[in-house]
Amino acid sequence: MKTLDIEAVQAFIRVADLKSFTRAAEAMDSSQSAVSLKVKRLEDALGRRLLERTPRQVRLSAEGLAFLPSARHLLAAHDGALDAFGTQARRLVVGISHHIVGAELPLLLRRMKDAEPRVVMEIRVSTSRDLLDAFDRGEIDAVVILRHDSRRLDGEVLLEEQFGWMAAPDFVHRSGEPLRLATQAEPCSVRSMAIATLAEGGVPWTEVFVGGGVLTIGAAVSAGLAVAALGRRVAPLGTVDVGPVLGLPPLPSREVVLHTGVSDAQARSALRTLAAAIRSTAA
Repeated sequence: MKTLDIEAVQAFIRVADLKSFTRAAEAMDSSQSAVSLKVKRLEDALGRRLLERTPRQVRLSAEGLAFLPSARHLLAAHDGALDAFGTQARRLVVGISHHIVGAELPLLLRRMKDAEPRVVMEIRVSTSRDLLDAFDRGEIDAVVILRHDSRRLDGEVLLEEQFGWMAAPDFVHRSGEPLRLATQAEPCSVRSMAIATLAEGGVPWTEVFVGGGVLTIGAAVSAGLAVAALGRRVAPLGTVDVGPVLGLPPLPSREVVLHTGVSDAQARSALRTLAAAIRSTAA
């Protein structure tokens, strides 16, 4: 009777979810070569090629796609067995900036839960400034924020967020009229960044929509109501950067930074997966 290496199954799931051996290795606190070896061992045991590897991407083969649901069930059953004696759940409070996650938030949460199912997650979405204040007061275990100034120069840099003047493809701006802008309510560092950039470029603007996060601002942009300063990575599907066409001054980039002080294995496992998942969205 064949038996499957549970760590090899876990490695396969991480690579399938993150579409990268590098990101999977980060999430598992391992090396890329070790993850690759585990997946190869699983493929040899099954006699099937589960992943198709190219220089630019990793994707599931037809056999990998068929195996993935069973692999998830196997890993869940394994984790359930480990939890049979009622190990106390770890509560992890994570703050994430409005401008860092968009429609992919459910996928990020699933990946964190898959990585460490015994962790109960509490997610708070707010401005980078408010989240960093809460973290410094000890109210939040970890925060993922945009670095706008030199207040805190520590933390783990996950990626460099590139911003654009995002709008619907059919957005119309009439020459001589102020730029119609959609922003987040004050205080918002991205709002301040956008307004300062327009002021420095001598571009007149008018605020026509105020939202409560990327999803609401993105809805206004997709509807053709306005232009918004959004990270290209999280901008709504189908929107375009109209900055070059309208002659708008380029927006500066910002570092996406993870701050945390947790040291227990469960919490760090979940946060490693979150960091790797956020990095994978920039691919």
